[in-house]
Amino acid sequence: MPVLIVSGTGTEIGKTVTTAAIAAAARAQARTVAVLKPAQTGVAPGEPGDVAEVERLAGAVTAVELARFPEPLAPNTAARRAGLKPVLPAEIAQAAKELDQDHDLVLVEGAGGLLVHLDDTGSTLADAARLLDAPVLVVAQAGLGTLNVTQLTAEALRARGLRCAGVVIGSWPAEPGLAVRCNVADLPVVADAPLTGAVPEGAGGLTPEEFRAAAPGWLAPELYGTWDATTFTGAP
Repeated sequence: MPVLIVSGTGTEIGKTVTTAAIAAAARAQARTVAVLKPAQTGVAPGEPGDVAEVERLAGAVTAVELARFPEPLAPNTAARRAGLKPVLPAEIAQAAKELDQDHDLVLVEGAGGLLVHLDDTGSTLADAARLLDAPVLVVAQAGLGTLNVTQLTAEALRARGLRCAGVVIGSWPAEPGLAVRCNVADLPVVADAPLTGAVPEGAGGLTPEEFRAAAPGWLAPELYGTWDATTFTGAP
């Protein structure tokens, strides 16, 4: 799995912290890691973006941002309003391939959900995944509503001939309710893919040292961790 696309079922669900956790777990196994953010939106010039946050939490990774648009909008809309050139799938694929030459793992973190438009033609992160022939990890919410959007995302992947590498719950609550606990069993069913981790809420607030030590315990072996869905205590 030299290149892994990290997408999600929406925005603000824990993609960046999940990306950082995977990077930290891979680094704990002495893997070299690159993190590619094709389009960073909602961040002003000079301000730290998502790749900087991954680097802060995970440690020594190669952090690459292809484009930055100041307004917190979908990449295509943000680029158009800023009068800037959008990022194209071919550019994402090329950048990932170049990073793949010198790294054991390349993580490509999308913006928002899988089918957010990158340009006026309707190109999406899924198009970049297809050019790379790379699996897509879906980061999902824990609670009510997640089953529908997770299934829609998984169906969109299958319709495009893309492989779902699994589902990670991006923010597992400290006190999960019944619906959240039931979703542990239901998410892999609707996604037709394994549940491959659960990142605790507030994980991004840990110190980098605490984060790096704990990250492998949040992720399954496929993501360089030790987490086991069959023994996860959040299950009902």
